[in-house]
Amino acid sequence: MALTIVLLFGALFINLNYLQVVRADDLASDSANARRLVAEYDSERGRILSGRGPDTRPVAESVETRDELKFLRQYDSGPLYAHVTGFSSPIFGRSEIERAFDDELTGNAPEAFARNLADLLAGRERAGDAVHTTVRDEVQQAARDALGELEGAVVALAPATGEILALWSSPTYDPNDLASHDPKEVRESWRRLNDDASKPLLNRALRESYPPGSTFKLVTAAAALESGVSPDQTFPDPQRLDLPQTSATIGNFGGSLCNGGQPLSLTQALTVSCNTTFAQLGLDLGAETLAEQATRFGFNTDWDFQLPATAVSQVPSDADPPATAQSAIGQRDVRATPLQMAVVTAAIANDGVMMTPYIVDRVEDTSGRVIREFTPEELRLPGQPNAQAISRGSADALQAMMENVVNAGSGSNAAITGVQVAGKTGTAQTGEGRPPTVWFVGFAPADNPAVAVAVVVPDVGGAGSEATGGAVAGPIARAVIEAALGTQ
Repeated sequence: MALTIVLLFGALFINLNYLQVVRADDLASDSANARRLVAEYDSERGRILSGRGPDTRPVAESVETRDELKFLRQYDSGPLYAHVTGFSSPIFGRSEIERAFDDELTGNAPEAFARNLADLLAGRERAGDAVHTTVRDEVQQAARDALGELEGAVVALAPATGEILALWSSPTYDPNDLASHDPKEVRESWRRLNDDASKPLLNRALRESYPPGSTFKLVTAAAALESGVSPDQTFPDPQRLDLPQTSATIGNFGGSLCNGGQPLSLTQALTVSCNTTFAQLGLDLGAETLAEQATRFGFNTDWDFQLPATAVSQVPSDADPPATAQSAIGQRDVRATPLQMAVVTAAIANDGVMMTPYIVDRVEDTSGRVIREFTPEELRLPGQPNAQAISRGSADALQAMMENVVNAGSGSNAAITGVQVAGKTGTAQTGEGRPPTVWFVGFAPADNPAVAVAVVVPDVGGAGSEATGGAVAGPIARAVIEAALGTQ
């Protein structure tokens, strides 16, 4: 009996050490650990703020309750900022800023160590730090209102700095539903949102990639310019381009000629979005050159962004000639996120230099002191010597060509009285009998760019198979640009 008791105590000792040492971290972070949850919600989580100066306001904050969980997370703008703030749920964890800046919002960042130690010695309760987003209310609201009930996404940023001015994904959801302290309510909301065929939890601006269609002609044009092609160089104007190694052809929108059958320049080809010209450029440049230029813009690279799990935009480097011709007009296997196309557009506007996009610019402690700051930084991609995606000369040429698209071409619906807008439309075919995915990318004012924008509307939201980027996405981009420039 004594031996049995000794063995049982030995087993108990081993088990306690296993639980408290080996499995300590797993058990502490287990969502079923009620004590962990109570301890976590016993401290006030920091606020997420938008605006500047007197216009600063919380878009997420914690309010005290009489529940077992002391603080309830509230989202004052609800669906408007859902894909920016994300959610903080007692059951399903966190997303977006709530996830990426969890250490700061809980006061556990390294910068808060000294303050936390002082609070502990003084017996004060710990409070999280405030995170300031760069998103501007008026631009975010304009993106929401312009896109309306359509499925899609809008990204607007400042070309010279990389600050995100708007990040909108539609449809959206209310993060308050997932922050509730009622487990039944939270689970029902989670089930409803995940069962919704429109996928409101999906951040289409960052995590969904689409065929970019003719907006990718900016990348093809950049590759051509960098290879020595001039904006005035002319090309034949066939009604259809015969593809090598196959009986397939590539035609223009509506089966028309681009210049009445007469030779047209690279500038003219971009202005009217001529498929045959850019498909021929793809054949002339080759898959490797095309992919190399795209990679310099950020394609095929998992570059860092402050929000987690951004999808990688892709351009194949080993495509055969027919596939390369299709890639050159943004079809086939080419995929891009709205954020990626906004970065491409901003780089062209910024004289060819890519800036790292960021959506949080500073973190402040409870006294308002800035303890961490994010400043403009060039986006230097792995394997690239610098952030110069294209030369200054090529960027200047593309800027002028994009102005022509809005002034005299397919982007006229994005024109703003008194402001020169530069842009490019895109209408990507997605399959036989299916409506296209449409785009508009652009920047303004053209001579001193303050905002670059990318708009995508997949499957044209029921607008029909004849819808185009200029007709559907152009007016959305115009509204966002007007809001950013204050010209509404």
